[in-house]
Amino acid sequence: MPISPYASWMLEQEARALLTRLARVKPFVSQETMLPVAELMPDAQIAIENYLIEGRRLLRGMINAYIDWLRAPRHRPPGAVEAQRRFTILRLRFNRVLTQFDLFNDVITQRSESETGVWLSGLDIVAADALDIPSAHVEIPPLICYLDRGVGAAIRRARTRLPGGGDSPVAIIKVPRERMIGSGIASSLVHEVGHQGAALLGLVESLRPVLRGLRKGAPFDSQAWDLWERWISEIVADFWSVARVGVASTLGLMGVVSLPRAFVFRINPQDPHPAPWIRVKLSAALGKALFPQPAWDRLTGMWEEFYPLAGLAEEQQQLITALERTMPALVAVLINHRPMALRGRTVVEALDTGRIQPARLRAMLADWRATPDKMYQVRPTMVFAVIGQGRADGKITPEEESAVVGKLLAHWALRSTLQVTAACAAALAHPCGCHKVVKGKKQISTTTRRVLWSV
Repeated sequence: MPISPYASWMLEQEARALLTRLARVKPFVSQETMLPVAELMPDAQIAIENYLIEGRRLLRGMINAYIDWLRAPRHRPPGAVEAQRRFTILRLRFNRVLTQFDLFNDVITQRSESETGVWLSGLDIVAADALDIPSAHVEIPPLICYLDRGVGAAIRRARTRLPGGGDSPVAIIKVPRERMIGSGIASSLVHEVGHQGAALLGLVESLRPVLRGLRKGAPFDSQAWDLWERWISEIVADFWSVARVGVASTLGLMGVVSLPRAFVFRINPQDPHPAPWIRVKLSAALGKALFPQPAWDRLTGMWEEFYPLAGLAEEQQQLITALERTMPALVAVLINHRPMALRGRTVVEALDTGRIQPARLRAMLADWRATPDKMYQVRPTMVFAVIGQGRADGKITPEEESAVVGKLLAHWALRSTLQVTAACAAALAHPCGCHKVVKGKKQISTTTRRVLWSV
């Protein structure tokens, strides 16, 4: 049935109304107010704005094409049903654009909050440092952090599907507000960064066949290996966290999963997270393999004191025993794994775990006591490793920790802002360099990830 003139006119008015509302969706850089030190790094800002601008451009073109179609010559008028169907699709796409805009708006708006915005900018630098993999031949995406309620962190990885379609141009990390502000923030943050790192290196995909092979070779412990394979994505993220910040990772994890007893021992094969009790034990086992020291035994002893196995059902105890029995083999697989992306190197070598051995961390803390300014010259993940070691050794109080971490986050945010500003100013003075810095996001990305914490 051909569309009536009135219906055609009304649909055109609605389509033009979509255009007017779409025109009111402005780039963040033209409407968000915040201190320069709290702003996103250039590569993240550019990636987000380009993604949203392209989405609005495509939608605008579709709406204009729809209006032209409605105005087609009368000898072949569009059908009413088809006209309404096409408009409905346009409106759904319009709402998708708004949904994606609001997703990033919620993240960016917090940057205008006093103090919080600066801390978030500092956490961006910590996240970038935690993901830095110089030996990997992969493209590192921008990362941005925001605060939200709850006790656990989360990540929307870069290049994964956004609500309504399309791939996210950046990694968005939700940081639990209750962790602000102390060294425990590093455990949650670096764990989430580990998910992005694992995706870049293809760790989950390359580890699963290995775990299946071990399952075949140990039929008596097949249930345990089935669980390890089910949990491997979260295990790899915990491994990344321990390798980057040492005992600070396990301490922070214990703070997150210290729950009522029933939840701590709950083993759910459908949950990608290991049962909290076994997860803490595995974190400590990984730490002990990478950074041998008595602190790991003290932590596991305390954990078993808080949550003794006594009183569990016999079947549950048997499964936990099987998981503990197979844990050394799992740890060996992780620390010796050589994914193709690293071209022969292990993950441990790529993450440079040798730089945060306990003896070195203790020496650095003693040196910082005498010369506090030196802590500002160290890359962020190492700073958190030192503070975490100090907490485990009883050398740093919670009050000192909170004050120092707050100052360091503000310092990293300020320094990164000044260095990017200086880099852009230098580029503007040299037209060839300007093209690389302003147009080439990878050039800025390299700067922000590898030298922002250097003096």
